Amino acid sequence: MRLMQFQIDDIIKTALLEDINYIDVTTDYLVDENSVSTAKYVSKDEGVLCGIDVAMRVFQLLDSNIKCEIFIHDGEKVKKGDIIAKITGSTRALLKGERTALNIVQHMSGVATATNRCVELVKGTKASVADTRKTLPGLRVLQKYAVTVGGGKNHRYNLSDAVMLKDNHIGAAGGITEAVKRARAYVSFVNKIEVEVENIEMAREAAEVGADIIMLDNMTNEDMAKAVEMTNGKALLEASGNVTSETIRAIAETGVDIISIGAITHSVKAFDISMKMEK
Repeated sequence: MRLMQFQIDDIIKTALLEDINYIDVTTDYLVDENSVSTAKYVSKDEGVLCGIDVAMRVFQLLDSNIKCEIFIHDGEKVKKGDIIAKITGSTRALLKGERTALNIVQHMSGVATATNRCVELVKGTKASVADTRKTLPGLRVLQKYAVTVGGGKNHRYNLSDAVMLKDNHIGAAGGITEAVKRARAYVSFVNKIEVEVENIEMAREAAEVGADIIMLDNMTNEDMAKAVEMTNGKALLEASGNVTSETIRAIAETGVDIISIGAITHSVKAFDISMKMEK
């Protein structure tokens, strides 16, 4: 996945407007407008770096003369004490952009690191780790990019990408078979149809009616293994619901194709990075 520059800039501008509004009453009154400084980005944690180019863009939007040197790039492992980047330019711009830039790179690195941990835990199985649409409003593109940097896969980007028949859709349509038939009659041939099921009987019906993907929602490992055997490759099987680092390996060993985890985007811990101004 690649980030588009206009997407990045729009997100940054919204964040800067939220943080600065019209003036930084601390920096603008205390720091000389001609002052120039250098700052270093230092890792205080261990994991997968993500979002460093986006963070540097914050400063470049505040001052086009800012110079950035990046020593560690997205997708690379960092450890405590590593110097990630160096920024030189207007002291005012460095101070005004500090929090916005750190918020971005800390969150994106947190997502990439959490995803990578899950990917490592399922290594050796056929299962891929995927995200969900449980993303922070306005930050989906950054979070989904961070998932791929951590080695994960992206699920739907939005509601236009694929048909997802969840329990409420199935109930409104009158059952799995009717719901899939209606969807198949109207959607484009490029759209996949996924059905959420809660037990083996529902999984069997979804497979028989021709669902492309079957989501096994909060099913036991035993039942997921039965679903793998029963469908025999007729559809991709996605495990979802209450997946943790303690349970993910056993889920992967059932033979499912995908394990989707909302927590890797909506509940991650920020990766600890600090910006140190050189004296």
